[in-house]
Amino acid sequence: MSLASQSRGASEEASYGLRAGILSQWETLAQSLASIAPTACAAMGIPLVIAVSGASAWLAYVLATLGMLLVAANVNVFARDSASPGSLYGFVHEELGHWAGLLTGWSLLIAYIGTASAVTGGIVQYTHSLFSRQPPRLMESLALIVISVIAAAAFAYRDVELSTQFMLWIEVASVAAIVILFVIPSHTDNLVWDPSQFRLSAFRITPIGAGLVLASFSFVGFESATALGTEAVSPLRTIPRAMLGTVLLSGVFFVLSAYAEVAGFGGKLSVLASSGAPLQMLADLKGLSWVAPIISIGAVVSFFSCTLASITAAARVALSMGTHGMAPKYLSRTHDRYQTPYSAVVASSVAAVTPAVMLTVLHISAFDLYGWLGTISTYGFITAYVLLVVAAPIKLLRKGKLGLQNSAISAVALLFLIGALVGSLNTGSSGPGRWLAPAYVTLLMLGCVYKALWHRVVDPLTS
Repeated sequence: MSLASQSRGASEEASYGLRAGILSQWETLAQSLASIAPTACAAMGIPLVIAVSGASAWLAYVLATLGMLLVAANVNVFARDSASPGSLYGFVHEELGHWAGLLTGWSLLIAYIGTASAVTGGIVQYTHSLFSRQPPRLMESLALIVISVIAAAAFAYRDVELSTQFMLWIEVASVAAIVILFVIPSHTDNLVWDPSQFRLSAFRITPIGAGLVLASFSFVGFESATALGTEAVSPLRTIPRAMLGTVLLSGVFFVLSAYAEVAGFGGKLSVLASSGAPLQMLADLKGLSWVAPIISIGAVVSFFSCTLASITAAARVALSMGTHGMAPKYLSRTHDRYQTPYSAVVASSVAAVTPAVMLTVLHISAFDLYGWLGTISTYGFITAYVLLVVAAPIKLLRKGKLGLQNSAISAVALLFLIGALVGSLNTGSSGPGRWLAPAYVTLLMLGCVYKALWHRVVDPLTS
């Protein structure tokens, strides 16, 4: 074989068959930003934080932003040194070995696919609120779920560059629409000083702590830019910037949104959490009903953008795991023309649409679908973050760069994540929530069982 042929072969192997170096800094940022889906959080996540924290909600988001910045700093220990489509799976696998990498990879697949499925509930909820105040009908809900996932899969299958550009502009437009709702003066209130949110009672530990767990979950997915390690331009620079930028920009928006929603609803905070479309209700309360359809359209497209970003990230993690034998080998196939992980895109899309359709057929509401699947996916993110935060100081120690500051950052980040995980378990719940953690553990164990047993039989037959 000639040197040129060997060079081409090595290059193709390093790029996993993906188009290398095509995504700019802004396009890389779009991947992480869309995975968080700030508009979706303002529409369905922040009201839940307000329900448990009240006037302390904005402080819960301040602390959550600081906590996730510490986690991002640990991710960047790896992201500044290496890049691959494997996201956090590749980092943990590199440092902690086979089984830790396996747990990280499958937890990320559950997280990304679960998120893609969960936000279809938001698509259903806000699409229907545009046309009716009544609960959506079964066939309408199923059609919206299936169409949205197929459309997202088509984007991810065809062109990652087009996908990230679409996600960036949609999220910017959606956030802008919400900020307009907050700042436009109305006959009932203006976005000014709200003394109720700065009283001593708002700074108590109990209400802040109650909302901190939920507020932290608003940031999960910030690391998804690491899945573009092959496709980003100068990934060792653009990806760390994208993650930190995503947490900072989203944090500022979340703090503003929490403050504005509490100020806008005033003494009607109990109505906020029980509303299926709280931002629309806020527009009505402010006498700005003409803004409500704009907000709903922005929310729908933001939820779709999150579906697309989650499928994009899941497919690349699956590609990397398939290459390493941690997942079915067919997931490592890439399209000759589009240079996308088409097999993994299709598999991730089918996996995303299935639970959403099943729950909808069982007449589970769109809001509960969002909450249940979102909770399961959050367990996956937290698992991956914990393993990453454990791996980061080990990597620094091995390189002789572990100092007091880095040790403190990792220790505080680990405590923050463990607190968030423990606070989310709902061990005393008597409803369906008590089954969400066991469901996540079961899915994770199935991935490990596949690796331990099934791939020895199935993969040789399908490869």
